[in-house]
Amino acid sequence: MVSTLNSSKNTGHVIGVRSQIVEVEFSGESPRIHDILLGVTKSEIMLEVSASATATSFYCLSLGDTTSICRGDQVAPRGSGLTIPSGAGVLGRVFDIFGRPHDGLPELSLTDNCTIDLSAAEQFKTAGRPFEVLETGIKAVDFFSPVLKGGKIGLFGGAGVGKTVLLNEIIHNFLIREDKSLDAISVFAAVGERSREAQELHELLQQTGIAPYVTLLLGQMGANPAVRFRTAYAAAALASDLRDKLGKDVLFLIDNVYRFAQAGSELATLQNAIPSEDGYQPTLTSEMGRLHETLDSNSRGSITSIEAVFVPSDDLSDYGVRSIFPYLDTYLVLSRTIYQKGLVPAIDYLQSTSVALDSRLVSPLHHVACFEAKSLLEESARIERLVSLIGFSELSAHDQQVYTRATLIRNYMTQSFFSTSSQTGRTPAFVPLEKTVRDVLEILNAKHDNLDPQKLLYIGSLDDLSSDLKAGM
Repeated sequence: MVSTLNSSKNTGHVIGVRSQIVEVEFSGESPRIHDILLGVTKSEIMLEVSASATATSFYCLSLGDTTSICRGDQVAPRGSGLTIPSGAGVLGRVFDIFGRPHDGLPELSLTDNCTIDLSAAEQFKTAGRPFEVLETGIKAVDFFSPVLKGGKIGLFGGAGVGKTVLLNEIIHNFLIREDKSLDAISVFAAVGERSREAQELHELLQQTGIAPYVTLLLGQMGANPAVRFRTAYAAAALASDLRDKLGKDVLFLIDNVYRFAQAGSELATLQNAIPSEDGYQPTLTSEMGRLHETLDSNSRGSITSIEAVFVPSDDLSDYGVRSIFPYLDTYLVLSRTIYQKGLVPAIDYLQSTSVALDSRLVSPLHHVACFEAKSLLEESARIERLVSLIGFSELSAHDQQVYTRATLIRNYMTQSFFSTSSQTGRTPAFVPLEKTVRDVLEILNAKHDNLDPQKLLYIGSLDDLSSDLKAGM
């Protein structure tokens, strides 16, 4: 993006380069934190002031290649922080934090933009509280972990357990299935993910005709940590800006929040910061809070945030993962053990929950059915260990009943997705919450104890089963 230097500010010079961290010294007036510094004689130099190094020098994030930066190079503050294109013109486009397009289309207009450093105090004056439950059409999500409009949802799981697939299905059901894109827009942030996944998503959006309502902001896996780190902030700021300028509800998706934390850790190490728990940066909590406080709702519109979170070594106690939990309304924990059993989505219902499971937000039947089902699944987890030791036939009649009904519920919660139907060959289904609650209550009330659990795998609702099969014949 073309920018001009602020000549009223003092000029500094580079005194050190360490990977993506450039130390700059100023003899006069100091720049502000998050100010952009541009090269005086080298136009390719673009730095962002990150933190104080000494009384007169600052650590800066290099937002470009550092191979051409030398000691003594002069830089000057631009007088503002990093800005990105905004407004209706960014819908349907794929670009990075510098506004460079990655979709083969013309350059983006720079007449309308937004800064990535929004004032939290101004946001909180008009922040709204989520109270409306949204149906995703995914049985396991709607029943065990309902999604709130304007809320924040985390999809937790290790590599290859279905986080991105679940994210794509939610995009399909919210924006594509009933063309709800006319009422809402979406901002997708790719933070440290593979370019192949972004390409596949872009093609899907084009094929379904909703690309004009979605903006993709890329900070790919191969990008330097400073770019990956700022991409998350930029996407959140863009979502907030579009909500206010266009007056629409925004679906904000990010894949992957852990890569944001990881990029911050890389930068903190290069800035000689003393690490905290698990070796992460000491500023991780404030960085995560600053990201999430941008994703609020107000009278102009809501921002519903759905965040994929990579869990290293499937360890939910990892500090980088735990730092995300306090800001979420809904947790969806994906289990590798469940995935290996062939049950998709591989959600661990006992570890997943939502603040929406409140009798004031969901129906009384849903509220009761969910807690009864969780109680049944919890008791079944104990019985499963007995089955592995002595076999099902040696269980008491009560334990056999609990184990069978829990198996029926787990199998019933499997579902074929629209986003993967071409690969699996199964018929996808959008299942209304009312049907899911009704079916689970029937299972809990012993109406299907004689039904073969295998018959419930990857069906929509129990209506899909023939009457004689329901009767166990």
